[in-house]
Amino acid sequence: MLVLKELAFVTASRAMGQKGWSIIWKHLWPNLSTIVLTYLTLTIPAVIRDESFLSFLGLGIEDPAASWGSLLKDGAQVINPLDSKWWLLAFPAGLMSTSLLALNFLGDGLRDAFDPRSSD
Repeated sequence: MLVLKELAFVTASRAMGQKGWSIIWKHLWPNLSTIVLTYLTLTIPAVIRDESFLSFLGLGIEDPAASWGSLLKDGAQVINPLDSKWWLLAFPAGLMSTSLLALNFLGDGLRDAFDPRSSD
């Protein structure tokens, strides 16, 4: 917000007589919302990964609540040489990887779409 308020379009809006809140809602918020949305879509996969890692170690969400890490921990505990239930580990890992990749691709696509300095 501090960088955006120093740009030429804000100075032009002030010169045309617009007030502070009008400049924020008409000029700064639309420019800032794309940055925030892109940042969120790129940050959420890292948060999911960190939470699932902590839950896998037993330090995250408590047992009655489900998370990717607790599902992976439960799947890893039932794997043994005699009666292997591989799907209890493979499906949560595959779905977590797919969702993290999808969120990363969404964030990259939004960054490419909204970045004014991108070279096309």
